[in-house]
Amino acid sequence: MKPIFAAIDRDLARHYGFTAEELDSILNYDIKYRLGRDTETEEES
Repeated sequence: MKPIFAAIDRDLARHYGFTAEELDSILNYDIKYRLGRDTETEEES
């Protein structure tokens, strides 16, 4: 699923004129925040 979302993010970034840094931030948002939250949940179990 993630490759599909990344492709959509790239197309939207091109459409809206995002910089490479902005696109990188969007692509890595899931890793920084969502996966970090999952890690805490696993440790609590």
